[in-house]
Amino acid sequence: MAKVTIVSDMNPPEPPNLRFLRLLVTILTAVMIAGLITIVALLVTRLPGAAVRVPAALDMPDGTAVNAVTQAPGFWLVTTEDGRVLLFEPDGTFRREIALE
Repeated sequence: MAKVTIVSDMNPPEPPNLRFLRLLVTILTAVMIAGLITIVALLVTRLPGAAVRVPAALDMPDGTAVNAVTQAPGFWLVTTEDGRVLLFEPDGTFRREIALE
């Protein structure tokens, strides 16, 4: 008696090339996920960012309109709309005023 193998039209066998391609896609997906996790972990651990110590308030003269604020290692510098530069201590107390011309 001869064996008869019935192949269903609904589930034909996969060709070897398709199985190999499926394996490659799975490996690529795993490598990309691992790489993304590694990049995020490195960014979190290597770039914590130095915290900027901002004073609670700067003792601004009355009627001063601020144009820009800059932090330097030993002072805060504020430029005003009326052409002045105001220097402040790191704790926010007024140090001196310089007129711009």
